[in-house]
Amino acid sequence: MEAGIGVVAMAEQKRRVLITGAAGRIGRELSQRLRDRYELRLHFHRAIPDDLRHFDHVVADIADYDAITPALEGMDAVVHLAADPSPYASWESVLHSNIIGTYNVFEAARRAGVRKIVFASTNHVMGMYDRDQQWPVYSHQPVRPDSLYGVSKAFGEALGRYYADRYGISVICLRIGWFLPEPRDEISRWMWLSPRDCVQVVWRAIESELDFGIFYAISANSRRHWDITDTIEKLGYRPEDDAERYFAPE
Repeated sequence: MEAGIGVVAMAEQKRRVLITGAAGRIGRELSQRLRDRYELRLHFHRAIPDDLRHFDHVVADIADYDAITPALEGMDAVVHLAADPSPYASWESVLHSNIIGTYNVFEAARRAGVRKIVFASTNHVMGMYDRDQQWPVYSHQPVRPDSLYGVSKAFGEALGRYYADRYGISVICLRIGWFLPEPRDEISRWMWLSPRDCVQVVWRAIESELDFGIFYAISANSRRHWDITDTIEKLGYRPEDDAERYFAPE
């Protein structure tokens, strides 16, 4: 009887998940909506939002390896959001936060025995296809970054491939579209990622058994320019929202 109870308890144990950059818009959404699904630890760069203080948390600069290492201890997975998210970011900024910082998080995760990394990549990795209107865009096409920010995220994807192949860590890279409460213009009409679809695609990535993958993360927008077939078929993603619901019929 006791052995049976132990098996049930183990089966019900929640995954321990670190969210880096939890003070950002996506980080806040994930923190609130995934709190019942996982045992969360939140990472903040500096200030801790008042509404997130009750979570297990750590404050550190991800570009400081010794500072970020303790955040990964005891974790089963990490959702790595922390970065300079601006497509206008300088080389110094993306080097510090998006390249050195991403390496530090991946390496600290490896040394801590973390077996899953969900890397927040970006549509800007393929932004020159959008500039040239060469649609649809598929995740398997050669990268064509539109900015140093996009370059830094392409680095993160390549780093993830290395950690998956070299160390056997499952790494899922999500090329995130435009995360907004509601779409508001023609661009967001095709690249929108709704809050609830964002939460779903992240937990699908956390629970995926794939060794590695790069997937577009947008809602089921009828006018989308990026292919999400792989996201649906390989991650089991079932987007619920379509930006067209917010626009009058033409």
